[in-house]
Amino acid sequence: MSAFRPADERELIEIIVGALARDEPLELVAGASKRGLGRPLQLPHVVELSAFAGIRLYEPEELVLTAGAATPLGEIESALAANRQMLAFEPADWRALLGTTDRSQTIGGVLSCNLAGPRRIRQGAARDHFLGFRAVSGRAEPFKAGGRVVKNVTGYDLPKLMAGSYGTLAALIEVTIKVLPLPETTRTLMLAGLDDEAARRAMGAALGSAHEVGGAAHLPAAVAADLAGGGARTLLRLEGVVPSVAARVEALVRELAGFGAVDVLGDRESQALWRALRDAAPFAALPDRAVWRVSVAPTAGPAIVARVARQVDLRHYFDWGGGLVWLAVAGEGDGGAASIRGALGEGGHATLVRAPDGMRAAVPVFQPQPAALAALAARVKEGFDPRRILNRGRMVAGI
Repeated sequence: MSAFRPADERELIEIIVGALARDEPLELVAGASKRGLGRPLQLPHVVELSAFAGIRLYEPEELVLTAGAATPLGEIESALAANRQMLAFEPADWRALLGTTDRSQTIGGVLSCNLAGPRRIRQGAARDHFLGFRAVSGRAEPFKAGGRVVKNVTGYDLPKLMAGSYGTLAALIEVTIKVLPLPETTRTLMLAGLDDEAARRAMGAALGSAHEVGGAAHLPAAVAADLAGGGARTLLRLEGVVPSVAARVEALVRELAGFGAVDVLGDRESQALWRALRDAAPFAALPDRAVWRVSVAPTAGPAIVARVARQVDLRHYFDWGGGLVWLAVAGEGDGGAASIRGALGEGGHATLVRAPDGMRAAVPVFQPQPAALAALAARVKEGFDPRRILNRGRMVAGI
């Protein structure tokens, strides 16, 4: 395997032109912290994009930032924190989960994988904060899309298409993102001892209230022990200015009285707890288990988990008010794929986040698409990378 290190856009275009001429696909890498996501690649060449780094423009008063796609996420978060601002979609740090703690996360990698944390239920996914970009397609053609304001879309909203494409459509060079102010304070309401179904009802009641809940998760006892003490814990996050948060906490505690006593956690405890949930910390310490993210209707989550648990050795917890289920499966040759996707039917989708390379090569990592959607995805791929030069096979097996 050889490595290319383009210093600028012109060199990147030349590398892709050469790959097209030789019909030799390229693996795109920046920080490489997410190299274990998707199907494993064994391609003849790696393109290291680290030269496309650095904050190019940051206007705190306009809530917008432009940076090279390979800019370390930590550099961006530090610049934002200095102005009491944040990436509101709360990008996850899965390096401990994936065993890549020696690697750096980049803003382009976060957007390419469309990663968002617990705040997604209120602030949306990474794609919803992705305003614009510059890139080079698999045709070796430079192009740009979007801009520096939210309502700048006059044609196809290509930033949303790039988000979640895992580098299979184009090599990102520069990205522009929307940022938001940091909350002044954070409180977490914690209910103890609820089973999955009761927790679902409590989270639904909180999210359906007028109190602007910015995080809703449930940890069964086996998962809660290391994070929030013994016994099951149901967690609800409130953020904002101090008087507002205090009033909302008081009102929500009253409204949830039927679910039992409520403890209230302060800023430091809240931030540590939600960071651990964001980063899937409960499963980082279970390296021998295959780890899945399952998106379902919140009302269906407890029943689906119960069906899967009857077939495989399972640990689980809920995020996004029950709409996201994290599963850690032990002792299954397919990582529990047949059981999980069989329990889902057509009512959700499951993504294999962590597993050995052999399993990720044999099992569809991403939820198999219906024929019509697969055909649409193929046409999109044809438009950007008809020769399948970029990250060939990362999302779907074969050419």
